[in-house]
Amino acid sequence: MKMIATENLRKLSMTDAIETEFQRRFGFHAGRLIEVRAPGRVNLIGEHTDYNEGFVFPMAIDRATTILSRARNDGVIRLFSTSQNQMTEFNVNHEVTKQPPTWSLYARGVAESLRTKGFVSHGMDAIMVSDVPIGGGLSSSASFEIAMALALLTVNQREMDRVEMSLACQWAEHNYAGMPSGIMDQFISSMAQAGYAMLLDCRDLSRRQVPMDDPNLQVVVVNTNVKHELVQGEYTARRTQCERAVASLRKNYPAVKALRDATMEMLEQCRMNTDPTVFRRARHVIGENQRTLAFAQALERRDYVSCGKFMYKSHESLRDDYGVSCPELDALVEISRGVSGVWGARMTGGGFGGCIVALIRKESVDRYIAAIDSEYPRQCNKQATIFLTAPGAGAQVVRS
Repeated sequence: MKMIATENLRKLSMTDAIETEFQRRFGFHAGRLIEVRAPGRVNLIGEHTDYNEGFVFPMAIDRATTILSRARNDGVIRLFSTSQNQMTEFNVNHEVTKQPPTWSLYARGVAESLRTKGFVSHGMDAIMVSDVPIGGGLSSSASFEIAMALALLTVNQREMDRVEMSLACQWAEHNYAGMPSGIMDQFISSMAQAGYAMLLDCRDLSRRQVPMDDPNLQVVVVNTNVKHELVQGEYTARRTQCERAVASLRKNYPAVKALRDATMEMLEQCRMNTDPTVFRRARHVIGENQRTLAFAQALERRDYVSCGKFMYKSHESLRDDYGVSCPELDALVEISRGVSGVWGARMTGGGFGGCIVALIRKESVDRYIAAIDSEYPRQCNKQATIFLTAPGAGAQVVRS
């Protein structure tokens, strides 16, 4: 109860802070205030499979991007970021240009995507605040994009299908932020259901909500506080290597359109004609798809021992075959292994830093936190940030 009360106080404090900042920046003019929020996410399993048309298994967390806005009569958007302490300004009645600051490219891209679809004509004054850790692998960018889209749609008194909205935000990330991401992050931020994780097929966008309502199960996120440097070059390199793997497989198996279609047996048959690094990248993706489907089935059975085994295997594959882990992530996973009551743990997100996610027996949480607080600084000479979370709801209008 103490933890719930503390969380509620934190959210109330954020609401008060954003309204005070809005009034300071934009004044007390007439006009209703509109507040929207869009959550970050943690991916329980299924990493680097989304852009290979595979399966992912994320859940929304209770950390989110909040945008407080007031409609304008013209097309001007003035958006202030509290985390960056910067203002950006542009007009949605004209083509939105790609201009600095860098963080504003996400907002600009979303506005341009909605503009070209005919959904916006009025601008807004807006304040953006987020408690989703930036660079933590918890999808702070998609949270921002979805919140921006929902804010713009609401001030323009328009509605948009959530699938279409997610795709519009993905377009913004590709074409304005320059990150060729898959669709997972936008989908879960937009369409999560409280109390459920989402098994998403990234090929046909079909999804199945899997309940996570066991009171004995706790999801814990641990941030290495090493900001992942998932620069475009590293991300693009992995995508290119996966495409090369598909090209190699297609020589013998023309029906393979993406790594989603391949099996381990197919990959082994092509091993001699495949670059060793490309082979390892493909082995991770093929295995991760299998693990993700098996994890979802095990979770439905409340077979947390099996879930944990799949999580540890996933981390090993990301570390050894996909090459996206780092010493801090590895240390946290190994510490987790040694704590009784921890079913499984793995890195989550793009990698190169960020967070791990762990599934823990609720009664073991205090013991787990003590182990992380003790061992991580000793091994890595830095402090980790730990927070408990539950599967939350997707983007919503809080007030209008």
